[in-house]
Amino acid sequence: MAIFYSNGPSAFLPLRSGKHPDDKNLLITSMPVAESSRGYLASTLSCRCPRCREGKLFKNPLSISLKKNLQMNKDCPVCGQPTEIEVGFYYGTSYVSYVLTVALSVATLIAWWVIIGLSVNDNRFFYWMGFNAVFLIALQPWLMRLSRSLWISWFVKHDPNWKHNQPVDVSERLNPEQANNW
Repeated sequence: MAIFYSNGPSAFLPLRSGKHPDDKNLLITSMPVAESSRGYLASTLSCRCPRCREGKLFKNPLSISLKKNLQMNKDCPVCGQPTEIEVGFYYGTSYVSYVLTVALSVATLIAWWVIIGLSVNDNRFFYWMGFNAVFLIALQPWLMRLSRSLWISWFVKHDPNWKHNQPVDVSERLNPEQANNW
């Protein structure tokens, strides 16, 4: 609940203390005060929970070690949203990762063409292919995380009132015997 007082005909200011300048200007509303949170793009790119946009999806920071890189928290440490919604949930991230790598390859090809140029008379295209391969291999750990973050954000919607609402129970969709059976 938010409490506001008016110091003029159109200005309502939040009440910061128990005292207010004038009781007749007191306005009590049951509207929740919106808290600042990350936007969709910022929370997805930083691999945050899509429900609260605060908790980290992954246990470890970004690294070259693929085992450590993809270890996810079982539940969001802030709001409790499960990150494994069902067995095999993250199989679809391969398609997301494919689209991201194709988009990056097209972007680097266009940048290469504009900056360096392409020609059938020399090997510039093959130099681009080598550059693009090294570029994508270097970005692969981040792309794998980003594709998981995008994938879960399409299935778990942001809840501005996550502090008051419980996450959806997904225990009936999980089979511990089949987990990590791929």
